[in-house]
Amino acid sequence: MGRRISPSVARTYANVNESLGPDWYEYDNLTVSWGSQEHYEIVRKVGRGKYSEVFEGINVVHDEKCIIKVLKPVKKKKIKREIKILQNLAGGPNVIALLDVVRDPSSKIPSLVTEYIHNVDFKVLYPRFTDFDVRFYILELLKALDFCHSKGIMHRDVKPHNVMIDHDLRKLRLIDWGLAEFYHPKTEYNVRVASRYFKGPELLVDFQEYDYSLDMWSLGCMFASMIFRKEPFFHGHDNYDQLVKIAKVLGTEELYNYLEKYDIELDSAYDDILGRYPKKPWTRFITSENQRYISNEAIDFLDKLLRYDHQERLTAREAQDHPYFEPVKAAAEQSASEGSGSDSP
Repeated sequence: MGRRISPSVARTYANVNESLGPDWYEYDNLTVSWGSQEHYEIVRKVGRGKYSEVFEGINVVHDEKCIIKVLKPVKKKKIKREIKILQNLAGGPNVIALLDVVRDPSSKIPSLVTEYIHNVDFKVLYPRFTDFDVRFYILELLKALDFCHSKGIMHRDVKPHNVMIDHDLRKLRLIDWGLAEFYHPKTEYNVRVASRYFKGPELLVDFQEYDYSLDMWSLGCMFASMIFRKEPFFHGHDNYDQLVKIAKVLGTEELYNYLEKYDIELDSAYDDILGRYPKKPWTRFITSENQRYISNEAIDFLDKLLRYDHQERLTAREAQDHPYFEPVKAAAEQSASEGSGSDSP
């Protein structure tokens, strides 16, 4: 272990798990009560990931749609972790609901059954969004993140593929908690989490004492791609190139300041590929195509998320209070007052 110049502990919710106790965060000894696989039928395949295949299904008992996530062979511990986290987060705002856990009687392959969301592929949906829509859904996503962080849990794989949106019902759900983990201060975590385009700098420089702020970087990447209509915003060809792409926007001087603050030694692989880049102003990315999403508030909000130093990023709670979301809150207040007003004599 190198000398830590600056200790790194989450600025918020740092000791949640300690206060909730081992029953809350210890998943190794979780006893899974399996439901009956006979209650479900697969309708069609809707997606696949590294660790699972995902199907639209139907609960034949209640004649209701559901999503069936069939897990590929992974360690029992990982499966228990995902189940425990989903159970702990049950009922939280905009968190996908776990309805059942079943396994095949012969193969013993487990499946997670979750609520069905009529999702439209983000590559089709996002270009249709108005400026207000972007503000609305980012705020909805922040509610889910603040809730899971307040329960001591980092998602560690925030990306458009894991954000289901039923645009007709204006309903958002954060899904796929397979990489999520309980946060304990001063713990070294695996940096092989999150998807490349959404990996925070801390992962790319092998800094293991990261925290909830990792999710805020990923959200920032999503937000940047939405307002600048550039998908993905940081398009690295591998993990090394990913940091280079970030440095070309945020600048190398700021990167070296970050490394120095946390006494991080950069992999020698960067010697040949990392040049010297000035910090680019966010306004450089404005075009006639994305102009409608850009405001001073949007730029300021983005700037407070995409920071090398994870401790400088807005927390999910702070982010919800940003002026960028004022129009959404104003609209919600207006519809609430109109709703209550209609009942008055």
